[in-house]
Amino acid sequence: MIFGFNTDVKQGDTVYHVQSEARKADLLLQTMVFVRGHCIGKYASSYAEHVGDPGFSEEYIHDLLKNQHREVLEAVKAGSVEQFFRDQTEIRDAGGETLALTWLNSDDLPVSRKLVMRLLVSESGTAVDGALVTSRLQYPAGVPIHSQAVSEKDGRVELELDLAQLEQEARNPVVFVRATHGEKSVTRKYRLKAGS
Repeated sequence: MIFGFNTDVKQGDTVYHVQSEARKADLLLQTMVFVRGHCIGKYASSYAEHVGDPGFSEEYIHDLLKNQHREVLEAVKAGSVEQFFRDQTEIRDAGGETLALTWLNSDDLPVSRKLVMRLLVSESGTAVDGALVTSRLQYPAGVPIHSQAVSEKDGRVELELDLAQLEQEARNPVVFVRATHGEKSVTRKYRLKAGS
């Protein structure tokens, strides 16, 4: 079991409550900052990239979460928490400055058992041209089905997912999407909506 962190920090006349937790179903670490019960900012990072590592464990996730919590605490103590949240608008891989992936059409439903995912690859808010983006769906037989594409100058990329081989009872299947550009990468886990 992974325990979260809750810390109250006074900065000037304001008391900030910093709360961090692991969202295991989404492979995300999330930190939220509250002032007088109102959330003033959220930061999330993905640990999907690390799931297959030989040393992966709940202790590893706990250490990543502790480091993320500490990073946000330091921003609060320095009086720069508002700037921190302005700089951290996208979900990145846990434990590093990496690329970010944004799913632009997440409300679209599959049509004829096919789904086109429209994604944006960015780094520090700037579009990334030429990133290799791959997806991996796990089918019932255990064989992953891949698709891939390369991001354009505006950082946008489209991946076509063929959902025909999924079992009918596979409601809201999961896809892993990875973008790589040079030495940098990001991996995200997305839950797909059921469609026609």
